[in-house]
Amino acid sequence: MDQTDRHTQSHAHDHDRLNRGFGFRAALSLAFADISPIVALYAIFALGLFSAGPRFFWAFPIVMCGQLLVALVFGELASRWPFAGSVYQWARHARGTSWGWTAAWAYMWGLTLTLSTLAYGAAGFLLEAIGVGSSNRWVVTATSIIIIGFGTAANMIGRQLLKVMIVASIICELVGSVVLGTILLIFHRVNPVSTLFDGLPGHHGSGLSTMLIAIAFVGWAFLGFESAGSIAEEVEEPEHNVPKAIVAALLLVGIVVMYSAAAVILAIPDLTKVLTDQSGDPVAQTLTAQLGSGIAKPLLIMFVIGFVSAFLAVQSAVSRAVYGMARDKALPGATFLSKLTGSERMPIRSIGLTAVVAAIFLLFAGSDLYNILVNFSVLGPYLAFAVPVFAAALARLTGKWRPGAFSLGRWGAPVTYTAAVWLAFEVINVLWPRTQAGQPWFINWSMVISLVALGVIGAVIYSTRRNEITEPVGERGIVELAVVQEVAGAQGMAGTQMEAQ
Repeated sequence: MDQTDRHTQSHAHDHDRLNRGFGFRAALSLAFADISPIVALYAIFALGLFSAGPRFFWAFPIVMCGQLLVALVFGELASRWPFAGSVYQWARHARGTSWGWTAAWAYMWGLTLTLSTLAYGAAGFLLEAIGVGSSNRWVVTATSIIIIGFGTAANMIGRQLLKVMIVASIICELVGSVVLGTILLIFHRVNPVSTLFDGLPGHHGSGLSTMLIAIAFVGWAFLGFESAGSIAEEVEEPEHNVPKAIVAALLLVGIVVMYSAAAVILAIPDLTKVLTDQSGDPVAQTLTAQLGSGIAKPLLIMFVIGFVSAFLAVQSAVSRAVYGMARDKALPGATFLSKLTGSERMPIRSIGLTAVVAAIFLLFAGSDLYNILVNFSVLGPYLAFAVPVFAAALARLTGKWRPGAFSLGRWGAPVTYTAAVWLAFEVINVLWPRTQAGQPWFINWSMVISLVALGVIGAVIYSTRRNEITEPVGERGIVELAVVQEVAGAQGMAGTQMEAQ
């Protein structure tokens, strides 16, 4: 591509460029809400506790350390390529179009399935909070679709409303996590700290297999920090602010979740009976037992807020991935999906697509098909994370890596290689079929089945779009694009000042 072509492409990209409406705090808030301390803890607490006992707590620091390595690599990648779509853009610029497309395909399916599970979870808590008991599947599904409509409208209206809702939800999440955790630790601790090292009653030995299962469950809890990179084109000074937001969000949520997890475990009355029965919701039961039945409804409302805020953030991230791919003509219907509309130039059509697909998934909720696909909400993001990290590792091995404004310096190579090893381990750990009592074989193999099925569909679609996809602009094009943006921004500011006068 010669200089003229690059300059033309830069102008084309500027025409389709998202407006910048987020600062560092907004990017951090979005990533924080995407991970969501409430969802990160309460959605997997019972699974972890019943699979490995109280010592499942140690899966949190293990996973957080592994994900912190990934976050640091993402920070370097985001600093080099601060474009909409995060893993898609990072992988395609670091290694090529096929790598970027693979990362995006796994990312889009994983997060869109996550939207349906978040809406379904919020609906269950909401119905219980308003006193609608014994709801059948269709009542929950209808409520879930309403929640999808509400969240989608909030994402479409504009960035200011989204920022207000995210900040309000974060305040509620911190109260629900940190304040409740502190009350439990100070006034209602009934188990010694040594309990955190105990396994399941009657089980002896290291319990390595049970801890691996716990790590797989907790792996789902620490996803979403990359969402700050998905909105990079909408963030001021993204080469500096996005990396900081990615790392800070993971650290903040990780600390809050570990604090809350320890507080709940140490406050569980008659822990041995809970572990033996392995039924019910140990979090809700513990809070009710220790704080009284009056805590039930505020607790349910807190869960609703947590799940809805996570929905808003996840939809923001996945819709930008769809938009980024459509802008590069990498998806069917690219022209339609890449249009920006409204005064804030929002990717409303891409946002709408994610809502429609998530709602369609919910129509199958409770079926074997849904149960098979929903597990991809765990595997998909890890595959999407692995592709750009492996691409960065190969770039370093071949001597093609050049750092951006955010750089790990001499630690960059070892951190990148270790992050690649961690992701390879976690992908295998999550993918590995495990026998579950009372479950048919296809549920035990659901990860493999969903991977193969979506992989085949993706390969077919990619083969039809491969020759249409716009190649990365290259280093020189990126520089020219930045110059064009600065000029456009200066002209816009001058115009605004003239209108004011």
